[in-house]
Amino acid sequence: MTRDEFNVFCGGLKATSHVVQWGNSDVWKVGGKLFAVCGWHESDAAFTFKVGDVAFEVLGGEPGIRPAPYLASRGMKWLQVYEEGALSEASLRDHIVMSYDMAVGRLTKKLRAELGV
Repeated sequence: MTRDEFNVFCGGLKATSHVVQWGNSDVWKVGGKLFAVCGWHESDAAFTFKVGDVAFEVLGGEPGIRPAPYLASRGMKWLQVYEEGALSEASLRDHIVMSYDMAVGRLTKKLRAELGV
């Protein structure tokens, strides 16, 4: 997945917002909750997303995948895919959607209704 494809994909999810911050990273949120980042790595092609406990344990030590700098160091379950091919594009998309769903789940019922998510 390229950075442009990442941005198109994240932008296609309902009620998302995009900002560029943290040293030219593409940061995606839903209802103000972070769910995906592209950047934060010297190659500029690293993809960061939230995962559940099992995925964090299973994938966190795979080649080309690591606990996300800054986020995982604070005890949060975030992974960063920093090598091309470490995950298939389909799997990367699935993980981004799961991260989005986790962020939506943390929104209030009122805000979810307002956003239509």
